[in-house]
Amino acid sequence: MPKRPVVGITLDSEEAGGYSKLPWYALRQNYCEAVSAAGGLPLALPHEPDLAESYLDGLDALVVTGGNFDVDPALFGAAERHETVRTKDRRTAFELAMTRGALARDMPVLGICGGQQLLNVVLGGTLIQHIPDSVPEALAHEQPNPRNEPGHMISIVTRTLLHRICNLPELAVNSAHHQAAESVGPGVVVNATAPDGVIEGIEHPGYRFCLGVEWHPEFHINAGDRRIFAAFVTAAANPRSASAG
Repeated sequence: MPKRPVVGITLDSEEAGGYSKLPWYALRQNYCEAVSAAGGLPLALPHEPDLAESYLDGLDALVVTGGNFDVDPALFGAAERHETVRTKDRRTAFELAMTRGALARDMPVLGICGGQQLLNVVLGGTLIQHIPDSVPEALAHEQPNPRNEPGHMISIVTRTLLHRICNLPELAVNSAHHQAAESVGPGVVVNATAPDGVIEGIEHPGYRFCLGVEWHPEFHINAGDRRIFAAFVTAAANPRSASAG
């Protein structure tokens, strides 16, 4: 049996309360299940910024997950901080180190929701700090219905990595975010948008596989979700080949 590529998955963290009387890590099972179903070996990553390079030595690919937090606006040069912004500084420091290190090694990176936002910042972009205050007639990007159901449509840009992977012009996606990419950095391509103009996907063709999506494909609610994880794990398993034709 071929060796499964090892896919690191970043954890969320919570303060004491709820599950534990002490601080604890959190990760929805379907992140791991989606990686496993695509042929990868999922490995959860505790927040140890000083150990980022050691973690990367043992990985073939990186998933940067979403969570109940925001990227510190100071990291993308914002002069003000919206009142809704909630940061988790140790998590962000770890994910910055992991993402920068993975890209430096040309390791496949998949950013999901908050992970896409962090990836956009790493690549030189900025973020909308609160969509309802910044986007006229914005959709409900924090959808009221369950996350395992679609919340709105997105349009996929042709001739992008995302389009080659999904082979579809649009997808019905779930939505659980109040921030989004605002501007993108040099070389970054916007590959998907919502009907209200909010950026739903980014990629950087200068890397072997560098993809961010604002929705949660680990729920497998549309035809493209499984294809995203399949292409990502294929890239991890085949370091000298492209992930999608």
